[in-house]
Amino acid sequence: MAKILFRLNGVSDDEADDVRELLSHNTIDFYETSAGNWGVSMAAIWIKDEQQYQHARSLLDAYQNERAKRIRDEFAHGRHKTMLDAIRQNPVNVMIHLALALLVIYLSAKLVIDLGF
Repeated sequence: MAKILFRLNGVSDDEADDVRELLSHNTIDFYETSAGNWGVSMAAIWIKDEQQYQHARSLLDAYQNERAKRIRDEFAHGRHKTMLDAIRQNPVNVMIHLALALLVIYLSAKLVIDLGF
């Protein structure tokens, strides 16, 4: 019977790809379920064979410890992505999102003011 190894809800694409690669590299049989069209199902990676579960769990735990250490080190040394990095990387996308946010704020304020008078 299959056992759940790793829930994918809220997980970054690079981390999910790393987990898939880790399992494939170690020849562990797994399959993936998606969140579905409505996003209410459980997106997860499942281990097909219970015999391989403990090995997969120990590999995943080691990977997550290494990743957490690496992310903490990047943050401590200022190598994490900042808002300025996002603006430099894709200024058009940032401007579109900023314009949409300002539009929502304007429409919300206008609605409140119009209802008040």
